[in-house]
Amino acid sequence: MAIRQPKDKYFAVWMILFMLGLGTLLPWNFFMTATKYFRGRLRDSVSTEISTNQTEATDEHHSILDAKFNNVMTLCAMLPLLFCTCLNSFLHSLIPQSLRVMGSLFVIMFVFIATAILVKVPLESLPFFSVTMVKIVIINSFGAMLQGSLFGMAGLLPASYTTPIMSGQGLAGTFAAFAMICAIASGSELEDAAFGYFITACVVVLLSIISYILLPKLEFFKFYQERNKKQRFDDEQNAVNLMNSEIKDAVVDQKEQQNISMMTIFKKIWALALSVCVTFTITIGTFPAITADTQSTLTTGGSWELYFIPVCCFLLFNLCDWGGRSLTAVCMWPGKDSMILPVSIICRVVFIPLFMLCNVQPRLHLPIFFHHDGFFIIFMVLFAFSNGYLASLCMCYGPKNVLPHEAETAGTIMAFFLALGLASGAAVSFIFRALV
Repeated sequence: MAIRQPKDKYFAVWMILFMLGLGTLLPWNFFMTATKYFRGRLRDSVSTEISTNQTEATDEHHSILDAKFNNVMTLCAMLPLLFCTCLNSFLHSLIPQSLRVMGSLFVIMFVFIATAILVKVPLESLPFFSVTMVKIVIINSFGAMLQGSLFGMAGLLPASYTTPIMSGQGLAGTFAAFAMICAIASGSELEDAAFGYFITACVVVLLSIISYILLPKLEFFKFYQERNKKQRFDDEQNAVNLMNSEIKDAVVDQKEQQNISMMTIFKKIWALALSVCVTFTITIGTFPAITADTQSTLTTGGSWELYFIPVCCFLLFNLCDWGGRSLTAVCMWPGKDSMILPVSIICRVVFIPLFMLCNVQPRLHLPIFFHHDGFFIIFMVLFAFSNGYLASLCMCYGPKNVLPHEAETAGTIMAFFLALGLASGAAVSFIFRALV
């Protein structure tokens, strides 16, 4: 007699996974969107230090910190993300799921509390820069651990329950950008607005912690957790029986077959894996290292200049990126074997010079070709939408290009190349920004 599967009452598990997905990428998006505050603090500390010690060397030293902030921030985020994504694949069987999830959330919340407190603490530019980068490394390291744990948890549930995690992650950037716009619109001083901004992040992470505490109490989630434990126990018993009944050579042959299976699967999806890597290399190489330094050419002050980067860079990017991801739910063109997909991804390279020729400041080498803000906005819409749509296509097609029992391994390989693309983009962003 088949066991009756319980229903997800009031979509409670769906909503909790959505909240946890939001909490996964929200911390990094809050730091990335708050670059105006961080760089403002660097400039303020420069002015204070130079007023007490008038030296050109000091001025140049701190100008470099300000100019390279976006590049270093991106690198400090993406390299730990890549490393911890690999690390999580080994630790997930050694460290309990609850410890990985709760531990990561508590560390992230502690970092945000410290960030909110430091808003009110005066620091010189170099210590402030160093502390900020250390916080970014910590947040993205534990964020990678949290993300891997959540997708592993969703793997125990029906396939549709990966969607709320993706949805929450997709909206994280939009939420962060909207929160920053509200903080600016409050009319408060930059430091007061930043304090309220980081406190908002603490509240969201706290809600994620409460959501995870409630999750094991829900009947729908408990059913699949217990079923997984039973399946694992049965598999272990079968493995013991198999080893007792088969000769040693057969076991050795089986292990050798398992060792080559990873390469066999990679050969089936290498084109899609490289495609998603190239997609994010181009995106992170440009955003936010170049795009966040673009200035409006329409006015020399006022509201438009104040809201230009929060709205036209961060909010617009995240909305269009989310729109591109969402479109794959109803339209998946081109097909997984079509050459149009990799060609479209390679064509996105054109966005790099297009953004470089906008009003990016400061600049040393290239002229400004696209003076009007409208060009920047059009480029951003196409850039962000193509990133979300093409990356989602690659991630969806990857597991479909292999046999059903190979799908989980294929998904892991695709996730690694996604993280590799993020790290590569962070590295080349230094070169792209230096060429402007």
